[in-house]
Amino acid sequence: MAKNTFSEGRGPSQRQLRVGEVIRRTLSEVLMRDELHDPDLSRLSITVGEVRVTPDLSIATAFVLPLGGDKQEEAISILASHKGELRRIIGRKAKLKHAPDLRFRIDTTFDQMDATRRMLSEDRVQADVAKPDSEEDGATS
Repeated sequence: MAKNTFSEGRGPSQRQLRVGEVIRRTLSEVLMRDELHDPDLSRLSITVGEVRVTPDLSIATAFVLPLGGDKQEEAISILASHKGELRRIIGRKAKLKHAPDLRFRIDTTFDQMDATRRMLSEDRVQADVAKPDSEEDGATS
């Protein structure tokens, strides 16, 4: 009998990445075309940054962010209330045999990029980057 090759230390498989991207694109299209007919959701412009799928493809976690970054909790709650309908639409449009259960989380990627950019622009980091490699090693020519 084959042993399960998935482990916590490894990254996602090609299949997980492919299914996640298909779900991301489909979810983005559904939200962009306002296929849910919800006036509260229509007011929000939501970006779907990434979708991560579990190894057994049973759960898909969509990382979303409303345009401008405000009303995040409202967007999550609205999407969560429509997850059954979204699951059905995604299963049909993406032609998945079994559509995964959808979960929604706030995408913090942009905040992390801003924090990294601020850190890299600090004077002490700039001074460290400006040093030649030979000074760091303490080697003399």
